[in-house]
Amino acid sequence: MDEPTSALDPEAEIEAFDRTRRLAAPNLAVVLVTHRMSGVRHADHIYVLNNRHLAEHGTHDELIAQQGRYATMFDAQAAPVRPEHDHPAPDLPRRPGPGMTRSTGKPPVTTPPITTDLDEAAPLRHKLADQLAADGHIHTSAVDHALRTVPRHAFAPEVPLEAAYANDIVATRHTPDGRVLSSISAPWLQADMLEAARIQPGHRVLEIGSGGYNAALIAELVGPTGHVTTLDIGPAVTGRATRFLAKTGHEGVRVVTADAEHLPAGLVPDGGFDAIVVTVDTWDLPWIGALAEGGRLVAPLRLHGYRWAIGFTEVKGALHSDEPLIVCGFVAMQGDGAWNAHRRTVPGTGVHLSFEDGAPVPVNQLAPALTREPTVTRTNITVGGQEPFDLLTLYLAGALPGFCRLEADPDGDNRVLNPPPRHWPSAAIVRGPSLARLTHERTGDGEDGKGRYEFVIHGYGDQGHLAAQEMAEQVEHWQHNHRGARCPLITVRPTAGRAPVGTSHEPHVFAKKHTHITVDWPTAPRSEGSRSTG
Repeated sequence: MDEPTSALDPEAEIEAFDRTRRLAAPNLAVVLVTHRMSGVRHADHIYVLNNRHLAEHGTHDELIAQQGRYATMFDAQAAPVRPEHDHPAPDLPRRPGPGMTRSTGKPPVTTPPITTDLDEAAPLRHKLADQLAADGHIHTSAVDHALRTVPRHAFAPEVPLEAAYANDIVATRHTPDGRVLSSISAPWLQADMLEAARIQPGHRVLEIGSGGYNAALIAELVGPTGHVTTLDIGPAVTGRATRFLAKTGHEGVRVVTADAEHLPAGLVPDGGFDAIVVTVDTWDLPWIGALAEGGRLVAPLRLHGYRWAIGFTEVKGALHSDEPLIVCGFVAMQGDGAWNAHRRTVPGTGVHLSFEDGAPVPVNQLAPALTREPTVTRTNITVGGQEPFDLLTLYLAGALPGFCRLEADPDGDNRVLNPPPRHWPSAAIVRGPSLARLTHERTGDGEDGKGRYEFVIHGYGDQGHLAAQEMAEQVEHWQHNHRGARCPLITVRPTAGRAPVGTSHEPHVFAKKHTHITVDWPTAPRSEGSRSTG
């Protein structure tokens, strides 16, 4: 390739070199001849010619360290576009509408970001995108380009560059007791959700939960013909997003301060949004009516406290999920849409039960049961130490009436064996003065050396063994019929016009404030069901 980008503008040049890097493979070599430093800095081998002779050879970092001819050429080209040469744009007067922060009304992307392919953060952006692609989180060139273009560190000035480009969250606000109140989501999860949203150029997209960075990524996806609105209940959050979006050249993103439970009048475009991306932990999905026919909604949905990032397609007023369901964690929804865990404490035991979906049941009567040794019901069903079993717990949450999630204080006065970790309460059911909970016991090292564990059920109280047997039967049913099958299919319909949900338990149905959610479990081929290992 001899000077292939000499006639391209800088953005097109970056895209061309990004695509060249993606095309390269172990059995394909790309030889690039160029005077443009931005095209060679990520090459495996760089050769510098001077007067027809080989002057230098090495990687970009090695040649920069030598401070020879390559470093001189690089500095000469980089100097005019380094951030210290940038001049801030004038702060033009803008008139925000009710509940809205400043917005220019320009297309989502009007100027290149403050950083270029020559700045010090570019290698970190490319390294992160390479990692996400290698791990299977990036599937399209559009998402890949967005992640390589938007300067993530501009939205996280409180942390070092390396932390801004780590594959982890960046906490931006905390409560007085140290809990994270706002954050920039982990890049792997952002990539997964953007891919699931299937955003195209020209789309109109709503983001619920604003930090600025994800809105900038979406703006890159919709391009100059699309439109992005990002909404958050916190003025400090939207003010921060507005500042950083302007700084990175994405001031055309509309930033709105409002409660997502009540979208402001005039916010939804005619025909609805083509996509809605929710980046806060949500218990319900009240935005079906804001979607265009066939639109996409991606949200971290809570079902009995289990949180899954799920992609939905709107069809005739209902949402239908598709694979995959991604276990995730986000900061909690605030305002009128905040969820209630219905957390109850068993007196004197340090045991807490949360009935997030369904009616809470009395728990005071469980105190005597939790001070006695439990019965143990074995299932002979095992799982590997690194093998997720989140689908089992979601199945139990829908199959068993009286389902709850159990936490135990480390210093509590109880006989809860193998207490669950604080961040992942265990599945449990209440049956009058008795209780059963799912746990596991190590049975060996496993083929990979990371352990093999059997699901067991602990029963507490006079009828605890019967509750344990009831739960064990559902574990066995999941094992024989659903383990190894495709992901469950989740359908969300508005409650408006539906008959009130009765008090009796309806398996795998979750009655929310605005929606009625059903979970359908595909059946696995019989050959994949195995009592011992699955």
